[in-house]
Amino acid sequence: MTATSAASAAYIVAALLFILSLAGLSKHETAKTGNAYGMAGMVIALAATIGLAVDHGLSGTGAVLMAVAVVIGAAIGLWRAAKVEMTGMPELIAILHSFVGLAAVLVGWNGYLSVEADLENQTEVSADLLGIHSGEVAIGVFIGAVTFTGSIVAFLKLSARIKSNPLVLPGKNWLNLGALAAFAALTVVFVIEPNLPVLAVLTVLALALGWHLVASIGGGDMPVVVSMLNSYSGWAAAASGFLLGNDLLIITGALVGSSGAYLSYIMCKAMNRSFISVIAGGFGNEGSAASSDVDYGEHTEISAEETAELLRDAKSVVITPGYGMAVAQAQGAVADLTRKLTERGVEVRFGIHPVAGRLPGHMNVLLAEAKVPYDVVLEMDEINDDLAATSVVLVIGANDTVNPAAADDPTSPIAGMPVLRVWEAERVVVFKRSMNTGYAGVQNPLFFRDNSRMLFGDARERVEDILRAL
Repeated sequence: MTATSAASAAYIVAALLFILSLAGLSKHETAKTGNAYGMAGMVIALAATIGLAVDHGLSGTGAVLMAVAVVIGAAIGLWRAAKVEMTGMPELIAILHSFVGLAAVLVGWNGYLSVEADLENQTEVSADLLGIHSGEVAIGVFIGAVTFTGSIVAFLKLSARIKSNPLVLPGKNWLNLGALAAFAALTVVFVIEPNLPVLAVLTVLALALGWHLVASIGGGDMPVVVSMLNSYSGWAAAASGFLLGNDLLIITGALVGSSGAYLSYIMCKAMNRSFISVIAGGFGNEGSAASSDVDYGEHTEISAEETAELLRDAKSVVITPGYGMAVAQAQGAVADLTRKLTERGVEVRFGIHPVAGRLPGHMNVLLAEAKVPYDVVLEMDEINDDLAATSVVLVIGANDTVNPAAADDPTSPIAGMPVLRVWEAERVVVFKRSMNTGYAGVQNPLFFRDNSRMLFGDARERVEDILRAL
């Protein structure tokens, strides 16, 4: 068997493992197995690619540079994975997407420099094939550059290095449409007459568009942005696969691109957002932050000891976690509280909103990490109809996902967004550090309702206080 055929066989095995990985990641119970499949597929893919490179003459300085790159990349990846907290996972994923985009840009430029810019040494490239190659270069660079700068802006917003409010430039939608039209025109020009200035202008245009697209999206839509950029990175990888003639890269990119797009669509449905509007950069200013001068009255505070009394007398308890639970690292204490109440005969369940936290599945991962049983962790649609018959709801660090304004106020930026109807329960206890608004910048009337009580302070400390009182 030649090295090429061996690599092709290895690529098929790796592709199948990646498909099995996606299947495994679709359920809590099989998520670890799915991760293992994905890692095994990547090891096989790397080994096959290195073997193919060696067979094609890679040696000496080239081999050393590849080995150094692999070692440095692996070391940085292991270091960041070991160091990052779950609260920092969204921005870590965003910055990793930017690396994929940058790699696609570099592959595209390398494709131009090795083919179009060196035509006198290209004896086997026909005019038709050259046009196809030039089109692949332009598309790959464009998608990669949009992913690169868009992911960097997402990282800066998610890590609070810049404000999460949307950037609203005059005629911003026309700017986006104009950039897409310019990209189409530049691609045609580049295919007809490949040259460095056109490729440079196309790259700068794509970098600016990626920055503007994500900067125009408000904080309330950032979970969708993360999955959307995941999709972009997949298509960037697929474009690189076409340029490099690598079938596995094409398959993997298509898997990531399509699954990311579908996840973005599902999340948009969960937030009552138009998928096209969000990926177009907040079209119509959806999801933008808003301030309100409405006087909702006074909130009522409660102590941890009083909360413990409510829980002692409760027949059923629903816990709805949000990003605040992740920030406080309260999942362990929440799991202990779940076990304690269950031992007392109280029915305890969790209600998870599809966009709770700042990453798809954020809360599910935290609760699984704390050994909360999978069967009591329910999605919003599974728990919503039961909330009216619930004794106590504990809202731990959630804000926008339990906001009744989504159902009651048609002028609210989150109007129409499906939310957990926690206000229908007999009692609601909201864990918060302060009365500040949530990530979408929208005030929550829930805090001022007669059946709601505010428990201020660090979520983990307050839950531990409740445990001591119990």
